[in-house]
Amino acid sequence: MMSVGLARKAAAFGASAAMLAGLAAGLVASPAQAATAATASAAGKAAAKPASKSRASVSTPKASPRAHDGSCPVKVDFSAKIRVPVKGKTVLAYRWLHGDGSKSKVKVVRLKGKGTKTVTVRQSITFKEDVKGWEAVQVLGPRKFTSKKGRFSVSCEQPRDDDKVRTHLDRTVSATAWASPSRYVGPCTPGDKIDFVGRIETNRPTWVRYRWVLNGDVVDYGKIRVRDSRRVGFGISPRHSGEGYAQLQVLGHDGAYSNRAYYKVWCKDSAPEIPRPVTKVSASATVVSLNCAVNASAVVTSTGAGRVGYVWKLNGSVVTSGDTYFGRNGGSKSISGFSSPLSGDARKGGTVTLSISGPNNSDHVVKSYSACEASAPAPTVTPTPTKTPEPTAPAAS
Repeated sequence: MMSVGLARKAAAFGASAAMLAGLAAGLVASPAQAATAATASAAGKAAAKPASKSRASVSTPKASPRAHDGSCPVKVDFSAKIRVPVKGKTVLAYRWLHGDGSKSKVKVVRLKGKGTKTVTVRQSITFKEDVKGWEAVQVLGPRKFTSKKGRFSVSCEQPRDDDKVRTHLDRTVSATAWASPSRYVGPCTPGDKIDFVGRIETNRPTWVRYRWVLNGDVVDYGKIRVRDSRRVGFGISPRHSGEGYAQLQVLGHDGAYSNRAYYKVWCKDSAPEIPRPVTKVSASATVVSLNCAVNASAVVTSTGAGRVGYVWKLNGSVVTSGDTYFGRNGGSKSISGFSSPLSGDARKGGTVTLSISGPNNSDHVVKSYSACEASAPAPTVTPTPTKTPEPTAPAAS
């Protein structure tokens, strides 16, 4: 019995009740069947064995033919390869999973030897009506895992009755197609960017089977009832630049092909982001030697936001350090300097170094100072002798 999901899917394609019944009848070995007690026991023993270090795997089932378009019934063969690590005796248990939700009987293969063995598993299913589905392989032992879904499609063309007397009541069908938009320029991201729309027209109500061909490959198909005209379509999401066409094909002996709907895609990134300016820092320093002491000061400039650290050194030894911060527009700031008396060899002259570091670069300023000058001796002051004034004679009367 078909699953509700498959029935709904077939109904979406416009399948009749007879078609659904034929699909169910055409699936060979599709009804779910329980494994025998012996098989289940073998599978359980296989699952109980410790797994080998080598990893088991199963390939995606392949259908032959993968997409059938022609007379029915048709037999489709499926095959897959299972790789199993073998050490001594190993039991491989597997079953087929069908797209309608049913499962095949559990099958067992007994393996001997050492190393990795490859087992090709096969099945055949006969289809009498249109179907679009998948098959998968589920390994139950030595450990349980399932392959990816191998997809297939069958489109049955009704045989032409050449003996039938054709009259003016026979249907006529026509199809047209177009791309919307036919040209696309912009970012190629997930989401439909090109939609293909087709219109099927008939001279009387009838069921119509159709398919879409994109650049020579069948990408979609279905079955609908058309009264006068009906639209069908699909969309693509290109991942790279290119061009091509899509064509709507009405199947059957009185079918028709539409025109080719051409399209062109140019994948173009969005406007590039404007790079943020790189912040640069620089410094200028002033060093003065006076009275056998060194006095240093500096100004730091930044072209943008960020932290600027600085270190002062006197003759290679760190004297002081710190940091300052600038806003987004940068600017210039005075930083803390230092004043240090000179002693020892430093009295003979030397260097003062300012090192700064910013978000993206650093800068160094080196200034020299001169030796201390010897203090001049205090000048000697000689006292000037003081003369005693002579007495003045009294005036004559």
